[in-house]
Amino acid sequence: MGLMDFIKKQFIDIIQWTEDDNGVLAFRYPMQDFEIQYGASLTVRESQMAVFVNEGKVADVFGPGMYKLTTQTLPVLTYLKNWDKLFESPFKSDVYFFSTRQQIDQRWGTTQPVTIRDKDFGAVRLRAFGNYSYRVVDPKKFHTEISGTRERYTVTELDGQLRGLMLQHISDAVAQSGIPFLDLAANQVEFAKALQEATAPSFDALGLKLEMVTLQNVSLPEELQKILDQKIGMGMIGQNMGQFMQYQTAQAIPKLAEGVGSGGGGIAGDAMGLGAGLALGQTMAQQLQQGLAGASQAAAQGAAQGAAPIQPQPVSASADEVLLLLEKLGDLKAKGILTDEEFAAKKAELLKKLS
Repeated sequence: MGLMDFIKKQFIDIIQWTEDDNGVLAFRYPMQDFEIQYGASLTVRESQMAVFVNEGKVADVFGPGMYKLTTQTLPVLTYLKNWDKLFESPFKSDVYFFSTRQQIDQRWGTTQPVTIRDKDFGAVRLRAFGNYSYRVVDPKKFHTEISGTRERYTVTELDGQLRGLMLQHISDAVAQSGIPFLDLAANQVEFAKALQEATAPSFDALGLKLEMVTLQNVSLPEELQKILDQKIGMGMIGQNMGQFMQYQTAQAIPKLAEGVGSGGGGIAGDAMGLGAGLALGQTMAQQLQQGLAGASQAAAQGAAQGAAPIQPQPVSASADEVLLLLEKLGDLKAKGILTDEEFAAKKAELLKKLS
């Protein structure tokens, strides 16, 4: 029976791996009912490494090249098996190949907004996504920590873990880069570099090297983006609040007229309309007052300097402006936007400008 078992055994004299599928990180060479012939040839191609494992313990590691398997080329395995220098019998050992080429175009991105600290806005929730690439650089560590005795281990199986590591260090990268949120879009390369530096140690602990990180987009959730747009708009306005109020009033009037014309709006619409009407009346009164004050000041300066007297604007022109304003205020009152008391007060104020 022992002789039959010996006859059934097959001996391996060439060990090699040609990657027939993309995305394979680790591959266990098939060894069932096989033994390795003493002096067999091991071929490790570029972008590969090979590891011999004896009874669960990692023994010898081979880089690219062609090797003749003897006690000289397998020193750790020789020690583990207590071989003497004259040992020339077939032996059993698990052999694992690892792909060390770059695994490119791996995607990372935030499924939910991530909260970070920003020196301009305090706490900010942002979304970001990009690409990264990595490779296996320490097959012994990768075998021990990740792939184990699996027949093969692929990029897809590791994807979720690595994406989680990338997202885990976004806050660290923002703090390390020192780039304000508003400047992230213009400094994507610096932010990606900071993210790579923050995440690399976690990859190294798995026997991997994070080769490259790219940032394709960074943004705020929609509701925060609206608030940011308003803040940016206020910053652009600066100190010229008067012009901003005029602009806002002019923008609100068409919508107000549309709402009133359709008979809708409710209490909230009436309140908004009243605010817009008051703002309109105040803006018009301020413009008229500024125009009259400017004309009076110019006339006084011309008389003091002995210059030719400035011809005052005809009263009829000022009266026309007042009438135009009163007509507009009357329309607002007729639509129920202004009360009788508000219209009367504004009318008295405008007529007083002419006295």
